[in-house]
Amino acid sequence: MMLKATLPLVTDPVLIFFIVLVIILLAPLLLNKLKIPHIIGMIVAGIVVGPYGIGLLERDASFEIFGQVGILYLMFLAGIEIDMYHLKKNLSKGLCFGMYTFMVPMVVGTLTSVYLLHFDWLTSILLASMYASHTLIAYPIVSRFGLTKSPAVIITIAGTIVTVLGALIVLAGVVGIYNEGSFNVVDLLKLLLMLVVYCLVIVYVFPRLTRWFFKKYSDNVTQFIYVLAMVFLASYSAKMIGLESVLGAFYAGLVLNRYIPNMSSLMNRIEFVGNAIFIPYFLIGVGMLINVNVIVSNWNTVYVAVVMSVVATLVKWLAAWLMQKSYRMTSTDRNMMFGLSNAQAAATLAAVMIGFNIGIFDESVLNGTIVMILVTCAVSSIVTERAAAKMKLDMLRDDNSSQMSNENRTCHTLISVANPITASSLVDLAILMRNERYGNKLYALHVRNDNSAGSRAIGRNSLDVAEQTAASVDTKLTPIERYDLNVVTGLVNTIEERDISQVIIGMHRKTTVIDSFFGSKVEQLLKSTNKMIVITRCFIPVSTITRIVVSVPDKAQFETCFKAWVMTIANLARQIGCRVIFCCHPEVQPYIRGVLRHERYDIRSEYRDVEEWDDFVLLANRILDDDLFIVISARRTSVSFNSSMDELPGFLQKYFSRNNLIVLYPEQFGDEVPLTSFVDPLSSDISGAPGGLWLTMASYYRRLVQLRKRFTHRKRVKKIDL
Repeated sequence: MMLKATLPLVTDPVLIFFIVLVIILLAPLLLNKLKIPHIIGMIVAGIVVGPYGIGLLERDASFEIFGQVGILYLMFLAGIEIDMYHLKKNLSKGLCFGMYTFMVPMVVGTLTSVYLLHFDWLTSILLASMYASHTLIAYPIVSRFGLTKSPAVIITIAGTIVTVLGALIVLAGVVGIYNEGSFNVVDLLKLLLMLVVYCLVIVYVFPRLTRWFFKKYSDNVTQFIYVLAMVFLASYSAKMIGLESVLGAFYAGLVLNRYIPNMSSLMNRIEFVGNAIFIPYFLIGVGMLINVNVIVSNWNTVYVAVVMSVVATLVKWLAAWLMQKSYRMTSTDRNMMFGLSNAQAAATLAAVMIGFNIGIFDESVLNGTIVMILVTCAVSSIVTERAAAKMKLDMLRDDNSSQMSNENRTCHTLISVANPITASSLVDLAILMRNERYGNKLYALHVRNDNSAGSRAIGRNSLDVAEQTAASVDTKLTPIERYDLNVVTGLVNTIEERDISQVIIGMHRKTTVIDSFFGSKVEQLLKSTNKMIVITRCFIPVSTITRIVVSVPDKAQFETCFKAWVMTIANLARQIGCRVIFCCHPEVQPYIRGVLRHERYDIRSEYRDVEEWDDFVLLANRILDDDLFIVISARRTSVSFNSSMDELPGFLQKYFSRNNLIVLYPEQFGDEVPLTSFVDPLSSDISGAPGGLWLTMASYYRRLVQLRKRFTHRKRVKKIDL
């Protein structure tokens, strides 16, 4: 108390914000040395500087506003970082865990409240609903370890939806019984009906509005403000129909995550602002609620707090244990689910304040709840961090063991930037396609053949834009400005000097009648190097792509770098979160499945049977404006080349002039990859990979078929259904 009197209350807004920033800065630095999660440090700091500590800061309107924004931001991040494909795969498990983590606390919590705390049944049921609900307060720890797509994490997040909804329904029912003396079924049905309508409106309106906005406005700051506006609109709408606003923020994240790739500047800004300001503000505000003096001075409060803390922790552990036994999960998964689901904060605070205001709870329960929040948040942070560290270590060991054959392989990417207008989109595409497991380095190259001031300015500006785009997603890009005879010579020389594996270049825009579709520079580049060449033309941002349709030639699986281009497309699909449709010969499909399975790409992939490569012309009316059409072509000396590829530029110009397009030429004569190492055994029965003699015979046979096709023209009337 004397210490509190010697420190005057700070009321100046600038000084308040400075003190909060100092806490946010120093808490992680000091507690990391003690091996304590910094989340606990934020809460403890709030206790110390708050009105019940040394009285340096008061929990004023700023902490109310920033704290509310922080919890909404936390739930929004949890939703936006979920992979919807993984969520659908683990949805049944998530619903099961949601039932466990709701029913076990309800049953055990009600009984312990009646027989240990001697509360009546109505109070005990409401108190048990507080045990059932939880807040993903330790989610930043999972995000920091890069485990947001782990099945245990996704199961816990899916279970959060179930248990929070259940707790809110119990809260509404108990309050109705207490106020009116009976349970009102009509009000409950009305709430459920409004919930269904709310979900349908959000899932229908938000995606269409977001796609339109992102196509029209590409500025990152404008997009960031738009995303925040949608989050708070969904949160307020949820509150208006009687739900918690945190559910609206989480649901907005689920709906919008399709348009915000993980490796994008927009995602980087969203995570930075939340983790740097709003979420720490919320944690400090939670600490300010804890009155240590009242808790210690009243033994009844201590007893209630101990019982509540022990029961809240025990029931969440029991739910995770039941989930582990039901699905034979590992102990690390159990600890991860327990750690994430143990913390009590947002919904618990809302329930206890409502119960206290209407007279169901007394002051001992209110103070015991604050202690329970501190204890469960501390346990949640410690358990989650330990489980995340062990899970990450196990993942790294598995990756190292599966990548031993590729440990010396590098996949450096060269981006040819000609002007500042297209530089940003090319870098975005390269980042989405890159494979970080192979130490992928990015280079941006601008080649000029004159030393005029204008040419130098364009080159420097183009490279600056490319470097800034990469820096916005914390990716290192090496800019290269080169003077050479022509662009092709500069590209080829840089490829050899930097050990480049793939080149990304913008598609040439046809300006004259005699000009070719690809342009003379691309044609010369294809003849001058055997590296992978990616030629791109996108009319809309890559993040708004709804489907990727890939046309694969026959015998593509026999190319030495077949695996490389499949992984490139898989990386793109995984980052965007859309499905991939491979249109290829049935013999190619098991190899594509095998690569995806062997490299652990859990993406939505579909397959369409195509007998002849040039049948992709039949897709002209099936490719939509929001689709990305990728054509896998081949050089003349490759096994998968056929005479129809000579007509490729004409086909693309005639039938796909208005579509988002990528033409990919795989690397030729690269490192040999044994096909049997990644062929899908569940898709076909293939005894072994073809040898060199077989490849030669297949090549000659293919040439004979091509000669026959030159003199035999048959009209195809079949359709490819996408």
